[in-house]
Amino acid sequence: MSYQVPQHIDKNKIFIVKRSEIEGRLDPKMALYNQESHSTQYHKIQLKKLLLKAPQYGAGESGVTRKSYQEPRYIRITDIDSNGIVNSKELGATANNIEDKYMLNDGDILFARSGATVGKTYLHKTKPYMCFYAGYLIRFVVNTSLILPEYLFAYTQLPIYKKWIAAIQRPSAQPNINAEEYQSLEIPLPNLDIQHYICNIIKNGYLTKQKKEAEAQKLLDSIDGYILNELGITMPKSDLNLKERIFFCNFKQATGGRLDPKFNNQWQKLKSLQCNYPKVTLADVVFNSGQYGANETAIDYKEGDTRYIRITDIDDLGCLKENNKVTCKNIEQNYMLHKNDLLFARSGSVGKCYIHKRISEPAIFAGYLIRFIINAAIINPDYLFYYCNCSLYKYWVDTIQRPAVQANINSEEFRQIIIPLPPMAKQQEIADHITALRHQAAQLQQEGKEALEKAKQEVEQMILGK
Repeated sequence: MSYQVPQHIDKNKIFIVKRSEIEGRLDPKMALYNQESHSTQYHKIQLKKLLLKAPQYGAGESGVTRKSYQEPRYIRITDIDSNGIVNSKELGATANNIEDKYMLNDGDILFARSGATVGKTYLHKTKPYMCFYAGYLIRFVVNTSLILPEYLFAYTQLPIYKKWIAAIQRPSAQPNINAEEYQSLEIPLPNLDIQHYICNIIKNGYLTKQKKEAEAQKLLDSIDGYILNELGITMPKSDLNLKERIFFCNFKQATGGRLDPKFNNQWQKLKSLQCNYPKVTLADVVFNSGQYGANETAIDYKEGDTRYIRITDIDDLGCLKENNKVTCKNIEQNYMLHKNDLLFARSGSVGKCYIHKRISEPAIFAGYLIRFIINAAIINPDYLFYYCNCSLYKYWVDTIQRPAVQANINSEEFRQIIIPLPPMAKQQEIADHITALRHQAAQLQQEGKEALEKAKQEVEQMILGK
């Protein structure tokens, strides 16, 4: 007897699979994956048959601050981005105890075995310094006479691999895939010449992405110099010699009860800073004294929900991240954001700044953020936001934050931000120029992303024969 699923049924939710086609796993996700991935251009071989040795779990060491590029770098899941790249510009971490058996060699591939990023991979290439890897990563060493490490890595960047990850991982609070499960991964295996060809396509996609991102970063890096130059500001020098770091002041001169030398030294420099325009404080250009956000527990976000914005949702440019959106059960109108509301992080990534523009997406803000309502009759909101992302503002943050395990700045302290105030026309000019630069940079970044995605699509079509 032959069974058929009616036409009106969603084939992604209900489908028929033969018992003979089921291998070990009875769950629908894996069965659906096997159906979708059945047809490939090349014969499929399990990963375990392509290895030189058994997979190896990483070191269970705590990371410590890496002080120089000469020290071995500790590669952790959080160091690897969604494209399998480790930021080489960051020092990253090392560890107090480093065992030789965890040192990485050229061509080693790491797979993330746990957490939200399970399935993430990293291909290690020789660097001027040694690298070792953490316990939530698994090292695989492939037989290069059968498969190129670059080809395996390229395959793990494709949508078909992402589908396998979604199918194989066991449902739990902490998704995970162990070494044995990874070894069951079936990989379409063309000959080495075709593997080289496929790798070059992916490599060119990465190179284009990197080139576009470098161009974008150059534009973004130019913004700080531009705004300081337009305001006629020269950044205070960091004095490293002892004579310049020691100074005298009487008790009355200690600002706001602060006696710490760093604060008083840098604060005096800020107060005496030369500028082409009058200086005001944040208190002079906002309507309120600063409102702390809601203390709610984040829950999963669905389309149409009110977004719950946390410090971690704001990137280094003051833009909202599009991934990992959350909401909360209790939505109080008092915390609803309006156009041009300015948020500051008061703890953690202290000083991080965000201006709300997404009036079509309802949102409230979390407790470690402080809201200020801008008086647009006095100051251009975009100019203020851009100023609160420049190096002079960051110097102010470094000056004002209180030394602690968790650095912090309160609402009253934020109200004392020193702000150069040009005429409105000049503020608009500065804001428009920076907006244009950021737009150009975002466009370049998008072009780079699209180039890599196009390369991945081309490769997947080649492998699957579609």
